Amino acid sequence: MVTSSVLGFPRIGANREVKKAVEAYWAGTITADQLTQVAADVKKSNWTSVKAKGVDYVPSGEFSLYDHVLDHSAAFNVIPKRYVGQGLTPLDVYFAMGRGRQANGVDVPASEMKKWFDSNYHFVVPEFSEETDFKLNFNKAIEEYKEAQALGIETRPVVLGPVSFLALGKTSKDAKPDFQPLSLLPNLLPVYKQLLADLKTAGAEWVQLDEPILVLDKAADYEKEYTSAYTELSPVAPKILLTTYFGRLDSNLNYVAKLPVAGLHIDLDRAPGQLDEVIAAVKSTNIVLSLGLVSGRNIWKTDFQPAIKLGQKAVDALGQDRVIVATSSSLLHIPVTLASEKKLTAEQKDWFSFAREKAQEVSTLASVLSGSQDSTISAAVKANEESIARRREYERTSNDAVRKRVAAITPEMLERKSPFAVRKEVQKKHIELPKFPTTTIGSFPQTKEIRAARAKFTKGEITEAQYDTFLKKEIESVVRFQETVGLDLLVHGEPERNDMVQYFGEQLNGFVFTQNGWVQSYGSRYVRPPIIVSDVSRPGPITVKWSSYAQSVTKYPMKGMLTGPVTILNWSFPRADVSRELQSKQLALALRDEVVDLEKAGIQAVQVDEPAIREGLPLRRVDWDAYLKWAVDSFKLSTAGVSDALQTHSHFCYSDFDDIFPSIQRLDADVISIEASKSDMKLLTTFKHYGYSNNIGPGVYDIHSPRVPGDQEIRDRLKAMLEFLPDSLLFVNPDCGLKTRGWKETEASLKNLVSAARWARQQYA
Repeated sequence: MVTSSVLGFPRIGANREVKKAVEAYWAGTITADQLTQVAADVKKSNWTSVKAKGVDYVPSGEFSLYDHVLDHSAAFNVIPKRYVGQGLTPLDVYFAMGRGRQANGVDVPASEMKKWFDSNYHFVVPEFSEETDFKLNFNKAIEEYKEAQALGIETRPVVLGPVSFLALGKTSKDAKPDFQPLSLLPNLLPVYKQLLADLKTAGAEWVQLDEPILVLDKAADYEKEYTSAYTELSPVAPKILLTTYFGRLDSNLNYVAKLPVAGLHIDLDRAPGQLDEVIAAVKSTNIVLSLGLVSGRNIWKTDFQPAIKLGQKAVDALGQDRVIVATSSSLLHIPVTLASEKKLTAEQKDWFSFAREKAQEVSTLASVLSGSQDSTISAAVKANEESIARRREYERTSNDAVRKRVAAITPEMLERKSPFAVRKEVQKKHIELPKFPTTTIGSFPQTKEIRAARAKFTKGEITEAQYDTFLKKEIESVVRFQETVGLDLLVHGEPERNDMVQYFGEQLNGFVFTQNGWVQSYGSRYVRPPIIVSDVSRPGPITVKWSSYAQSVTKYPMKGMLTGPVTILNWSFPRADVSRELQSKQLALALRDEVVDLEKAGIQAVQVDEPAIREGLPLRRVDWDAYLKWAVDSFKLSTAGVSDALQTHSHFCYSDFDDIFPSIQRLDADVISIEASKSDMKLLTTFKHYGYSNNIGPGVYDIHSPRVPGDQEIRDRLKAMLEFLPDSLLFVNPDCGLKTRGWKETEASLKNLVSAARWARQQYA
C-alpha cells in the first residue's frame, strides 16, 4: 500500500508556547527545566496530532528551541572558540551562538544568520576550520525518537545530511585562506555513523537525512562527496530516506539515483515537472520514492485531482509499496492549524489548509492511491473537489481597473527623471545632511505599552481618537529621542505597525489575515504572513498621516518608511492562480502612489525596504533573469514617480549580493543600507569589486542581538568600511530595524553609533 509522511512540523506550539517559554528563560523568569518541559509538551502535541491524522511516518528530531541548524552545530561540537570557556551552560552557549550574550562578564556577538534557501526562515550559519573537532555532544535524534516511543508513537527521525551541513557553513576567520568546509567530510562521517548506528540499535526503521543543497547548481560538483558519504553511512544506518525540497534535482539526479539509499524524496509542489525523469532514474532500483504532493510552503488547500494524477503515475511505474505521499518540505513554514481561526469567513476558511490539515491531506491522498473503498475517503475527495471548484470560481473575478493599470506600465515609468549624479546634487541642497549622516532603518522598540494600546484599539476598548492621541505621543517621544541622541535623518518609529508586511496588507485591498497564523522567522521571532487572495490596490494613503505628523514636530528631515513590493509578496502567502510578477507589479503601483503622496506632504526621504529581493531568487541560475527583471522593475516602479529632490532609500539584509550585484545597481536607489555586522562585512568586498556610485549604509551593529556595541567597536567597523567605500557615500546606521530591541540597549547603541560617526567626520574631514 501507499504510505504517508510529514517531513517536519511547526515547532512553535499552537499558542506560541515555545516563544513565550524561550523569552521567559532569557528574562530569567523560568528555569531550564521548565523550558524543557514546555518543549516536551509541544513535541508531544505535534507527534500525537500528526499521528491522529493517520500519517504513517511521523517526524521527530526536527523540533528546535531556536534553529535546527544551530541544534546540529551544537550536537556535533561545531562551536566557535569565542563561546567556549565563558562559564556558560551548554544551553546558554547554544543561545549565545544564536543571539549573542552580554552579561556577567561575558560579551560575545551572535553568529551569522542566512535565509534558508528561498524562504523567510533564517538559519544560524555553522563555522568551520581545520581545527573543527567533530564529536557527538548529544544525540538529539535518538533522544526525541525515544521520547516519542515512550508515548507509544513510532517516528522517523530527521537529521540534516552531512554534505548539506558542510556546504551550508562558512569558513571561520582563523582558517587558512584556501580552506574549504567540505574537506572536513572524512572527519565528520564517523560521528554521523555513530549517530545513525545508535538510531538503528534503538529500533528506528527509517531515518530522514535532509540534503536540500541537492536542488542547487553547485551540488553538481559534489558527486564524489555524496557517493563516499552514503556508501559509508548506509551499512550502519536505518533505511535512509534522502530528502530534497524547494526545487528540482536536474542533472544531480544522475548520481543521486545511484546512491545506496532506501528512499528518495522529491518536491513536486515546487517542481512537478521532474517526476518523469526521477521515475525513469529509480525504476530499475529498489529505491522507494517519496512524493512531495502537499505543499509545505503555502496555505492553500491541496487540489486532490492533479495530486492524485501525479501520484498514480508513480504507482503505475513503481507499485504501491514503493510510493510514499508526503508534504513537499517541512511544515515549519506554515501555521499550525486552521482550528485557531475564528474570524475568517466560512468561504475564506474553506480555501486554506495549515499544518494539521495538510497532515490529513497526505493521509487521504495515500489512501486514495492505495485504492481505498472507505466511504470517508471518497467523501473527503468529493468535498475537496467541490471546495476547489468554489475557489476557482472566486479566482475568475478580477479588478479590471487594477489589471488595466498594470497593462499600461511603460518603460518610462521605471526611471527617475535624472541620473543619480544629478539627483545627488539636488538632494544636497534639499535635505542638507552632514558627512557620514546617521539614521536608523525605521522601527523603534515596540514596547508593552504600544502593544497593549494596539490590542485595546483592536478590541474596541478605546476609540480611534484615543488611539491616535497615544500614537502621536509615542511618535513625538521617538522624535525627541532621536534629536537628543543626535541622529541626522529621523524616522517616526512605526508605533502604529504590527509587522512590516502585515501592516501594509491591512491597508490594501486584496488581502485577508489570520488571528493565529504564526510562522517562525528566526529564534523567537514569529510573523503572521498576510494572504493575497485577489487583485491588490490602495484605497487611500497608508503612512502619510504619521510621517507628516512626525515631520511637523521637528526641524530635522524625516524619512518615510515603506515595505517594498517584492518583500510584501515574498513575506505574504501569494496567490497560486496568477503569476508572482503580476502580484508584484500591482503592489508596486499601490506603493508608487504612496511615495508620491509622501513627497507631496513634505517628506524629504522615503525608504522602500526590499530585504526579501535576494531571498526570492530562484534556486537554479537558469531561472534568475526572468525573476530579477520583474523584481527590479517592481522596485523602480514604486520609487520612480517623484522629483529628483526626494531621496529614495532601500534596505537589504542577510543576502549574498555578489551573484546579483548588477541587479542591485539597477535598482538605482539613492541610498541602500545592508546587513554587514553579522557577516564580518564580507558583502563590502562585492561593492569594491563591482564599484558602486550611489550612497550606502552598511550596518555597523547587529540588532538581532541584545548586545550593545562599544564606541570603539563601531569606529573600527567604519574604518574597515572605508577600505572598501568612498567616505563621500557612507551612511551610518544599524543593520536592521529596532522593533525587537529594548529601549535601554537601543539608547546605548545609538549613542555609540552617533559618537563614532562624529569621530569619523573629524578624521575624514
